[in-house]
Amino acid sequence: QVQLVESGGGLVQAGGSLRLSCAASGRTFSSYAMGWFRQAPGKEREFVAAISWSGGNTFYADSEKGRFTISRDNAKNTMYLEMKNLKPEDTAVYYCAATPPTVGGSNYYQPALADEYDYWGQGTQVTVSS
Repeated sequence: QVQLVESGGGLVQAGGSLRLSCAASGRTFSSYAMGWFRQAPGKEREFVAAISWSGGNTFYADSEKGRFTISRDNAKNTMYLEMKNLKPEDTAVYYCAATPPTVGGSNYYQPALADEYDYWGQGTQVTVSS
């Protein structure tokens, strides 16, 4: 069982930066692939970024490439999302998610699919003003 708690959201002006954190409980965190998703009002949840258990592989949605950076510190059981040059369209609730090694370590793992993830945090609100 993995429990996830996001933090770091807030209100920021367009062009600004935020760093989101996802703190995980459980001794097996380091074996889980992790991801960030977001959901804006009236829209479906969408993929933002994902990272392999070791941090050696990262994946990004095309719209976030170059602006967002995902990372993790397994010693601290924490994953991060560094967001720069934020735009009003980045406004959403951001969720972190985890998938066990049976999925995340598979050659068939599809990091952008929400269904691949078994554990979800409660979300943190990011609001970007224009």
